[in-house]
Amino acid sequence: MTSPFLDRRTFLHSAAATALLGPLIAKAQTTHDPVKIACVGVGGKGWSDMMECSKGNEIVAICDIDEGRLLKAGEQFPKAKKFADWRKLLEMPGIDAVTISTPDHMHAPVTLTAIQAGKHVYAQKPLTHSVKESRTLTEAAREAGVVTQMGIQHHATARLKLAVDALRKGVVGKVHEVHVWTDRPGTFWKQGLTRPEHHDPVPKTVAWDLWLGVAPERPYVAPLYHPFHWRGWWDFGTGALGDMGCHLLDPVIHGLELGAPKSVTAEGPEPSPESGPLWCEVQYTFPGTSHTTDEVLVHWYEAGRQPDRKLFDAPQDWAGSKNGVLYRGSEGNLFVGFPEMPEIFPKAKFADYEWPEMSDHNHYQEWTNAVAGIGKTSCPFEYSGPLTETVLLGNVAYRSQSKIHWNTEKLICEGNPGATQFLHREYRKGWSIPNLG
Repeated sequence: MTSPFLDRRTFLHSAAATALLGPLIAKAQTTHDPVKIACVGVGGKGWSDMMECSKGNEIVAICDIDEGRLLKAGEQFPKAKKFADWRKLLEMPGIDAVTISTPDHMHAPVTLTAIQAGKHVYAQKPLTHSVKESRTLTEAAREAGVVTQMGIQHHATARLKLAVDALRKGVVGKVHEVHVWTDRPGTFWKQGLTRPEHHDPVPKTVAWDLWLGVAPERPYVAPLYHPFHWRGWWDFGTGALGDMGCHLLDPVIHGLELGAPKSVTAEGPEPSPESGPLWCEVQYTFPGTSHTTDEVLVHWYEAGRQPDRKLFDAPQDWAGSKNGVLYRGSEGNLFVGFPEMPEIFPKAKFADYEWPEMSDHNHYQEWTNAVAGIGKTSCPFEYSGPLTETVLLGNVAYRSQSKIHWNTEKLICEGNPGATQFLHREYRKGWSIPNLG
């Protein structure tokens, strides 16, 4: 497999002007024939993905393993054909594009199959469950020439555009380190779990075998996996990094135009083969770019952990953020939150800085417009595949309890077979997907 990171660097340069002009493009009225869209996963985030992509387009097919969710979506789109099995859906003629909003472990199988069928795809973050799956999808999308977008809708917000603009202008000087933090998993879902010994009857409204898909077989336990708490289990989810890392590390990778990391280390409680950690901290070391020093360190914190308050150089009464990014540069510090707007510290030094006017644009309509031949997507797999690889390498470092020296060309952890084993996974018997598992 070839490395996508040089391509991504080229993409970031070519996309910079388009990204910053996003607000102007968004204001223009675009019309096109309705895109015929099929939606795989229509509950939770899948519902909002479906609804956003439906505007001006036609939902022709819907799929979910949960009959209740499927019926609800069918009431919203009564003309759409209903499926429990995504493989059957993809055999249906007349589909232009597919949204994939399943648990993490099924992102790659559904997405790659759709790409191989010539469909344009919108896939939720993280793009895949494993590093190797991300590389496979990046290459498959490039070869197929389909329009792709990963679901990191914050990328289209004014606040991230403003932060990227300030970084690219060198407002805080050369960045030498970045701190990124989240309050997940927190009260959102549980981790540090032990697999229960009991099991429950599978509800008649849930196609459990289809929900498991490529993951190892295990009995149903309510409500430990479906509909939401799958995130805490390695067989299905990718932990807090997979959930929030693609959002929070996006303005870091994009803003500083970073390639692949050179090395990754992590610390946290003793790893479990079953469940993600109660907390984890990761340090990525990246080669420098024109926006950074020769080397840049990126620190990841989760479960409410945050960098030392002194690093911000913020006012004493500054409220802070539960989810955010702090760039430390030679001239000052740039903060951007989720959802707080960017700020530059120390306040007195940058009191005269004037933020340019920027606005949000619609991340979903950007994709459907591109499918119809109008414009391009800002988070195609050319960009979001390598982003996902970087995010998931944090999990690899944590689970292997080792320092990763990353060779992106060969897609291996140099001299570290204990870590390399976590770059991919075997698919369940009967669920083989060509080129995946």
